Amino acid sequence: MASFLDSFFSMLGVDFRWRILVEYAPLFLDGIKMTLMVTLIGVVCGTVLGLLSGMARLGEVKHGPWKYPVKYLLRLPASAYVTFFRGTPLFVQILLIHFALMPMLIHPTDGLLFTGDTARHIKQEYGAFLSGIVALSLNAGAYISEIFRAGIQSLDKGQTEASRSLGMNYLQTMYHVVVPQAFRRMLPPLGNEAIMLLKDSSLISAIGLAELAYAARTVAGAYSRYWEPYLAISFIYLIMTLLMSAFVSHLEKRYGKGDSR
Repeated sequence: MASFLDSFFSMLGVDFRWRILVEYAPLFLDGIKMTLMVTLIGVVCGTVLGLLSGMARLGEVKHGPWKYPVKYLLRLPASAYVTFFRGTPLFVQILLIHFALMPMLIHPTDGLLFTGDTARHIKQEYGAFLSGIVALSLNAGAYISEIFRAGIQSLDKGQTEASRSLGMNYLQTMYHVVVPQAFRRMLPPLGNEAIMLLKDSSLISAIGLAELAYAARTVAGAYSRYWEPYLAISFIYLIMTLLMSAFVSHLEKRYGKGDSR
């Protein structure tokens, strides 16, 4: 493989220096760990947010005292959240959360959540990590909300009506009947969203989180070389996305059997 790439780059007139990648291998390994960690946390938190906001958007009470509270306290806020995070670039959301929202919540003098030495410690040690996690989770939650909404609406309403006639309330119907069936249909788009999140996590390097793209930028800055670091992380991202695609395909085959009957 190395000799093939050497020949390929020689044809292009590029002196590919493998020793740069070897020298910075620990940095790339740490970048892989951080990329996988923020992606995993973003997918898990985004799935929870997506489920809650998706159910909130579907909530509707036609009559009675809960009609307006459900509309103005659940449906409209959930719709506004989904509209904002699907309609604005993730890069802008990352910058907004890191430079505007986080200083408002965590600040040594007037933070709404943390102040004093605690705020200073959190900001210095985990500032970029928290901002990245929050941005990825909120962005993923908005897209997953639509996936849940579409998956739930794709089921026959008769199943919901049958569950309610058996005495189940709304939450019991969702938990025991609707969501398990809709989950099979949600797997392909959920897998695509996880893969998109893995690739989009590279944007967090803009706020200084040491993930893969940050590692490549560090190496490029040290040697003023761009082929080696950016081609290396391209292959790493490609391998990770292919592995995730294979895992999602396995889940589809395993949990999609019920729909093929």
